[in-house]
Amino acid sequence: MTGVQSHYFDSQPGPGGGPEKVRRVELQGRVLEVRTAAGVFSGDRLDPGTAVLLRHAAELPEGGRLLDVGCGWGPLALAMAAASPAAEVWAVDVNPRARELTAANASDNGLTGVRVAAPEDVDPDLRFDAVWSNPPIRVGKEALHALLLLWLPRLAPGGRAELVVQKHLGADSLQRWLEETLDDDMHVSRAATSKGYRVLAVDRD
Repeated sequence: MTGVQSHYFDSQPGPGGGPEKVRRVELQGRVLEVRTAAGVFSGDRLDPGTAVLLRHAAELPEGGRLLDVGCGWGPLALAMAAASPAAEVWAVDVNPRARELTAANASDNGLTGVRVAAPEDVDPDLRFDAVWSNPPIRVGKEALHALLLLWLPRLAPGGRAELVVQKHLGADSLQRWLEETLDDDMHVSRAATSKGYRVLAVDRD
């Protein structure tokens, strides 16, 4: 709508979005050439929270099914696919521009295990062995909680989810909410603190 600011977490973020830029980024020890653009999350760089998650995340399973919630231009999904080439990596985002960039970046770098989808196009019966996310905190508490309750219950038995959240944007209160809300077979912990961020882990029995 005219006069309403568009956000990267909108499903219809508005026309354009700016020209693509090609950048070189190092993800899990592998240097990739990627396309980024305005109109997606952290479209001009590797977000520092994402970088913290990549440094502190637990080792991924070699195979299975992995999930990046809110993929943006794809750094977490690309890192997952590079680290676990035998895995099926799902990259999910409401923003169609983000999905386009992630798909292009996976293809450009030969990461054939990446599957890009809108949230509603993911089979609700699928279960994931690992989930990584730099969740969109600025969508507001209600929308954020709904997002996490949509995806975290899809963690497979023995799986682990890791979320990176800025301390001053409510990481500790989010940890408490997760502890109080998730099922008893899901265990929440603080996996790391670095550069103003928390990495929150959810492990399923």
